Parts: sequence; structure tokens; C-alpha cells
Amino acid sequence: MNDATANRVQPLDGVRVIDVSSFLAGPFCSTQLAEFGAEVIKLELPIVGDPLRKFGSVTECGETLPWLSECRNKKSATLDLRKPDGAALLKRMCAEADILVENFQPGTMEKWDLGWDVMQEVNPRLIMVRISGYGQTGPYSGRPGFGRIGNAFGGLSYLAGYPDRPPVTPGSATIPDYLAGMYGAMGALLAMEARRKTGKGQMVDIGLYEPIFRILDELAPSYQLNGYIRERMGPGTVNVVPHSHYPTKDGRWIAIACTSDKIFARLAEAMGVPEFAEDGKWGKIRQREAARAEVDAYVGNWTSQFTRDELLALCEKAQVPCGPVYAIDEIFKDPQYKARDNILMMKDPRVGELAIPNLVPRLSDTPGEVRWLGPSMGEHNNEVYRQWLGLADAEIDRLTKAQVI
Repeated sequence: MNDATANRVQPLDGVRVIDVSSFLAGPFCSTQLAEFGAEVIKLELPIVGDPLRKFGSVTECGETLPWLSECRNKKSATLDLRKPDGAALLKRMCAEADILVENFQPGTMEKWDLGWDVMQEVNPRLIMVRISGYGQTGPYSGRPGFGRIGNAFGGLSYLAGYPDRPPVTPGSATIPDYLAGMYGAMGALLAMEARRKTGKGQMVDIGLYEPIFRILDELAPSYQLNGYIRERMGPGTVNVVPHSHYPTKDGRWIAIACTSDKIFARLAEAMGVPEFAEDGKWGKIRQREAARAEVDAYVGNWTSQFTRDELLALCEKAQVPCGPVYAIDEIFKDPQYKARDNILMMKDPRVGELAIPNLVPRLSDTPGEVRWLGPSMGEHNNEVYRQWLGLADAEIDRLTKAQVI
């Protein structure tokens, strides 16, 4: 946070969120709300804490990098929802909150008398975001789920890799968690807008696999209409070619995307074979699709004659969409990332300076901010229980000894 944003009004100022979720999908949902001004109270199991604190690379202070990065801007308080006193305290909080985020296995909140029917009575204006492996309904709703399962069940893993090899992890096993968190935040905002008109809250229900299935472009209609089952294509892309990753003279890779005949004509000109385009042998997409292997091999042989920087310059001059296939060290050096402040350096007394991904999206007037990294466990107990709920010292001592808080 800098002086320019310190006192700036944020879109979600005054919105209070209670986050009882763990690991990544639910926490990422509430983090996005916290980045744009919402007050997020992260409730963790006493003594044990959120499992995300132990998931990933552990820093010298004992907290993991995912916790520090993905639980930014939250206030941490401890509470055991499994105990009647803990459930009662959550109800008191939710009576005054706007949003409750959870990602337990379906039926868990109900077992603790904290299901949607109960919470709706506690606060008719409450919005409850529920993220689980398969959603709250259906024959698989009771099954546990993680990101890897979401990738597989959602249809993305089947497409990742080469046709003659087993499916691979599509980039990251956590993609479904992040996508579900994004849809969860969007659902919460939509529900808030609906509440503004109706005065009523509602439940937002997301299965980890559903955002994955949602982004698979034409996969569903293509199968329904034509019976087409897309197989793994390596770095290639269905319906367009050349549209892949190609080797360079200096042992790196470049991404080239020719999504139309016009763009291929520009690439053909850059390769010195303009006769291949327009009315030439590869001028139409159907011709290139029929000769996919030959086209990709030709482009790969051409890119192999130049360094990556030379290729970027050639493609940019010809207005052919291209980009380097970056590793993280190259991202840190790239001037575009620097100009856009995509990497945010945060100072923290526990770990010193830490690089984290900056906020998305970019708003011109209310851009949001990162105020602090993931908090220490129970750091805000006093603020939540004494200042907000007004519990007396004797009651706090009793609840602490009983490990409710």
C-alpha cells in the first residue's frame, strides 16, 4: 500500500465476510473480496490452524508461501465450529455479516447445525458461498474433491499432453481451485447486487469441476452435434494451425498463434514464402488443418534458424501474435511485467520482503490494494471477540480453556 491508495475509497468498503474455508478455493474467493476493500475474518481451528499454513514451501517464520500470498488482507481469529459454543459464535458473527464462505465436504456444515437453512434464518440477508468437489447436489455431492480431481472430472486433464502418452497435469493442479474461487467471488458480488433489489441473501453453489467444464470452448456442442471427441494434441490447438510452441536457435521456445488466414499470410510473408498463403497450398484453414504436421514442421524449421529475441522482432514487425514461453525467472526480468506492476514486493516483519502476484482486475479509480500478507494465527482474536462481539474477559478465558477459540 502506498500514500496514493491509503485513504482511497474501495468498492467493497463496509462489506464484512466470514471465511471458514481452508486450502485454496474458498480462501482465494474471500481474498479477492479483501483486495477490494471487504473486511474478511478468517476463522481457523484453535492450535491447529488452517491446513494452508502447512501446505507448500515453508518459510523461516513457519508460515508457507501459499498462506502468506493467498490469505493477504485477512484478519485471523480462531474458532472451533464443531463445538456448540463455536457454532453459536459463528451464528452471532453471521447475523451481522454480508457473506459466509465455506468449502467443506457437503453435509459438514449441516452436521454442525450451520447449514444454509439455519444460516438463512440467522440472517436473511446473508450470502453463503459454498465450494466443494462436486457441488451441494447430485449423486457425487458427498465425495471429497481437490483441484486435481476437478481437472480430471471437468475434462481438462484428458486434453493435456500428447496423444501417445498419458494425460498430464494441465499447468497446475490448483487451476480448479483458483477458478472456483473466482466464480465464488463473482457469485457473491452478483448475489449482493440481487440483494440490493430484493433485500434477500442467497446461496452460491460451486463444484470444483464446474469452472473447468465451463471453459472448454466448443467441446460440449461439438460432441453433441458431431460426436467429436477431442484428443490430446500436445501444444497444438484444434481448429487453427500454426498455433503452437516452436523451438528457437538458442534452445528456447516461442508461442505463435495464427487464428485466421490473414494472420497466416503475414507469417508466410515473414518466413519468405508468401506464395503459401492466400490461394497457395496452405492459404485456407482447411488446407492447413489437413496438413497440420507438415505445417507445424515447416514453421518449426523456420523458427529454429533464429534466436528467440530475433523471432519476437520478426513476428512483431509482421504483426503475427507471438510470445516467449517464459519460466518464472524470465517473468521477473520482463519489462512488461515491471511496467504493469504485476509483481508486488511486500515487506513483512516475519519474512522480510516477499514477491507476490499483484491484483487482478485493474480498476482505474478504485484499484484495490494489498495491505498485509496472510496473518499469524489468531492475530485478531481480541478485535473479533472483545471489540466486535463484546465478550467479557471471563467468557473469553472460558472459551480459550475449552479450546473453542
